[in-house]
Amino acid sequence: MTSPNDSYELRAGVPSVEVFRRLRTDAGLSDKAPEAVAPALLNTWYGVVLHHEGEPIGMGRIIGDGGTAFQIVDICVHPAHQGRGLGTRIMAALTGELERRAPATAYVSLIADGPARFLYQKFGFADTAAHDSIGMFRVMGAGPGSGGSRAGARTGPAGGRPAG
Repeated sequence: MTSPNDSYELRAGVPSVEVFRRLRTDAGLSDKAPEAVAPALLNTWYGVVLHHEGEPIGMGRIIGDGGTAFQIVDICVHPAHQGRGLGTRIMAALTGELERRAPATAYVSLIADGPARFLYQKFGFADTAAHDSIGMFRVMGAGPGSGGSRAGARTGPAGGRPAG
């Protein structure tokens, strides 16, 4: 999926473990352990990698059970390439695949950090708080009693949610 007037190419698939980790950290998202990334990438329902002049500079993935529940994750674009509509291009590819293959009754979720929520709203995503629900998370290994628990609820735009 290359646009005729630019040097960006969006390819279906997932990056290597090393590239996944680099793309996340370059974009300011948290790093993930290689032993966690490898099975995660294998379990991707659909993914895309954005390339500029042959180099991977962005990505996005869909994970889920393939029927009732899906989550859009790992959307990122290298800072040197941000502000060019590339996040929109990644989201269009991901939502397009969901529209083609996911059942009409499927629930699709994502976590929006900061101003990224405006991008996701363009694709029909709504704030759960407006529907009497809140998004919640727990980071395994940081549970109650382990000191510095990061488990909690996301209650607003700042939300206290760890990146990624």
